[in-house]
Amino acid sequence: MPTVLMISGWRLFFYANEGNEPIHIHCKKGDMECKYWLYTEEFEISEAYGYNMTSAAKREIRKIIFLHFEELEKAWEEFQQRR
Repeated sequence: MPTVLMISGWRLFFYANEGNEPIHIHCKKGDMECKYWLYTEEFEISEAYGYNMTSAAKREIRKIIFLHFEELEKAWEEFQQRR
């Protein structure tokens, strides 16, 4: 479970045992957790799931993901090469 980014109380990370899923990021803050798919060609994201997420938390994590989109994409590629 490598952590990619820690920001504003959010931990953004990957799971190592998810098979061949497309690029995505897991996010956790307190008892809130979510997963977002990253669509690199379109520079877009979509929520795969959310647990205990408030509307404000969803806005916050979406903003964080977009602000760090290229960094997350690069980390994913490096993570996949090491597996």
